[in-house]
Amino acid sequence: MELGFKVIGMTQNSDENHWVFGYGSLIWNPGFRFVNAHKGLLRGGHRSLSIISHHYRGTPEQPGLVFGLAKGGACRGMVFEVSGSDWPEVSAYLHTREMVTSVYRDVIRPVRLDDGRQVAALAYIIDERHEQYAGKLGIDEQVRIVRAGIGSAGPNMDYVLNTARHLEQLGIRDRTLMALVRALEG
Repeated sequence: MELGFKVIGMTQNSDENHWVFGYGSLIWNPGFRFVNAHKGLLRGGHRSLSIISHHYRGTPEQPGLVFGLAKGGACRGMVFEVSGSDWPEVSAYLHTREMVTSVYRDVIRPVRLDDGRQVAALAYIIDERHEQYAGKLGIDEQVRIVRAGIGSAGPNMDYVLNTARHLEQLGIRDRTLMALVRALEG
């Protein structure tokens, strides 16, 4: 894979560490063993509450909304470094967790860590052709869906508020998400 820059973590050697980019619940609930975690910036995608959840944060009868990486812009999040020896287990766990309905595509993207290094990280981006992709929803529609959604991982509201709270604690500003939080709490 030729990306035109030097990256860390690109090889398939089991001794090499791998990287995972988290922009939603992976930030506050990664669920896997990692060596280090860093704040990082992924360009070419932005955090978007635009995936209809029929499993974790809603049901087919009463769906919720979860985050995805949509095309364009940039997204700040957490980048987890995973040891090569843990990678097979972590990779399998992430596939089971994130690809439950195949609404995401798992891709490798360049991410700039806050310490200046650039790494190649596994990221889950939206498959816009998938039936669960909701597109750009207005804030009133997001509020209605989030307030009503409850799935196997709990209330949709908890998911959105936890993500916002953790981003705030990390010093990561997401104006769109904070506007939604104000509407949810209002």
